[in-house]
Amino acid sequence: MDEFMRQAIDEAKEGLSEGGIPIGSVLIKNGKLVARGHNKRVQENNPILHGEMDCLNNAGRIGSYRDAVIYSTLMPCYMCAGTIVQFKIPKVIVGESKTFSGAREFMESHGVEVIDLNLPECVEMMENFIREKPELWNEDIMEL
Repeated sequence: MDEFMRQAIDEAKEGLSEGGIPIGSVLIKNGKLVARGHNKRVQENNPILHGEMDCLNNAGRIGSYRDAVIYSTLMPCYMCAGTIVQFKIPKVIVGESKTFSGAREFMESHGVEVIDLNLPECVEMMENFIREKPELWNEDIMEL
């Protein structure tokens, strides 16, 4: 497995261990890790702190994102996809989109290359979470 996706999965597991939603993300620029993050909506009582948003927040101001790649264990939602498009991040690599289809078409329609690895580890992690904590998941995706 790609080392950067492994780091994103580690972030997701950290979020789960904190009582949060297991979605992790890392930002890579010029082949080097710039930042990592995970969904902290529960931990920080912040409705917009999805995994990708936490990762980008942790990156701080890095100038251009045109040579960056963002990894996420789950297909980004429209909020995160909008940020990816706004920042002109050209490539997104996701662990899976089986449990949440997200905003793939939106990103692709704006020129973002989206690669879905369909990793069983990511699918299983989300399926287990959704089964065990459906109320948190439904809140996260606004299906209340």
